[in-house]
Amino acid sequence: MNAQELIDTANALVADDKGLLAMDESNPTCNKRFAKLGIPQTEETRRAYRELIVTTPGLEESISGAILYNETIRQQKKDGTLFVKVLTDAGIIPGIKVDTGAKDLAGHPGEKITEGLDGLRDRLAEYSQMGARFAKWRAVIAVGEGIPSRGCIETNAHALARYAALCQEAGMVPVVEPEVLMDGQHTLERCCEVTEEVLKTVFSQLYIQGVTLEGMILKPNMVLPGSTCSKQEAVDEVADATERCLLRSVPAAVPGIAFLSGGQSAELASARLNAMNVRFKSRMPWALAFSFARAIQQPALEIWRGQEANVSAAQQALNHRASCNRAARRGEYSAAMEKSSATVPQLTQPVA
Repeated sequence: MNAQELIDTANALVADDKGLLAMDESNPTCNKRFAKLGIPQTEETRRAYRELIVTTPGLEESISGAILYNETIRQQKKDGTLFVKVLTDAGIIPGIKVDTGAKDLAGHPGEKITEGLDGLRDRLAEYSQMGARFAKWRAVIAVGEGIPSRGCIETNAHALARYAALCQEAGMVPVVEPEVLMDGQHTLERCCEVTEEVLKTVFSQLYIQGVTLEGMILKPNMVLPGSTCSKQEAVDEVADATERCLLRSVPAAVPGIAFLSGGQSAELASARLNAMNVRFKSRMPWALAFSFARAIQQPALEIWRGQEANVSAAQQALNHRASCNRAARRGEYSAAMEKSSATVPQLTQPVA
């Protein structure tokens, strides 16, 4: 492990007001999204969609790193150029999702444990040779009656820390993602309470496992009321609660916090990130960035719909959403950015 290289890469991932593009959805998840839009669920269609993403003109102006999936990191453009090379040539750092998904946690009904530690050292070595410079592991924490339990929190925190240590051993920056899910009726206050407990436990385990905090990125949820909670706080209230929670839980040594979108709408995710940077950027010890998937990709996917003729329009939509989030990092995002006709590309071919 070269600690300085890890630190340099971690800092590069949150530099220049850029953020991460999460394009690491598993094949089943990708297929489900395709099915909803009538797109064929084939390896070639997935490859074509991912080529659309990595070849988007100007994407590197807003995106510092792209998180790939095991299938994606092995794929290439039609002309045979590997996606990893396309990204690297554009100045975007390739990363890779390495967990194997969340499974039921034995003895804890309604709770999950993320698996994938078996064989991880060898997989990280392979991914590193393929050009990946950082990795991601997601833990999911549900909020409900009697949950999360300490068993769930501690087990997932331990797995995240072991993953992070293995990443750094392999010379790769770990993106540590403990996601407190927004599904449910819980209040903003309850989400804040759970998120604080989860983050404190995660960093305790990272310390125990000897992880270099300066060479990692935290990818947490924003502090939000449950999606079915009757009270939905305003953007500024979410920003205040999130920052209060993070200041209590995240060491200043961490270079950046790249929020997940977690099912928020694209516009709302941008607005909330913007509010945090407007209100707190000048006094936070870490960069406040983004690592969004659907909140960047979904508008483009809905335009593309598997049609080659719609690629350019879809790429414009993708680049627009990435640009909105870079503006949010600067505290310069506004709803007016969504109303410009120039940012709403029209389909060049009608969908059958």
